[in-house]
Amino acid sequence: MSGRVPNELLYQIEDCRRQMVELAKESSYADEKVVHISTRLDDLLNQYQLAKHN
Repeated sequence: MSGRVPNELLYQIEDCRRQMVELAKESSYADEKVVHISTRLDDLLNQYQLAKHN
């Protein structure tokens, strides 16, 4: 049975994804700022997976 994922976490994931795409449009996916946000997004997605399976 899957767990309940907090709405705040879903909001953070979507916001982080949006920021990453917008920054990448202005520079590239290799830009240091984009990589930093991508790492944050990875962390949020890991939290999502944990929440979903608990």
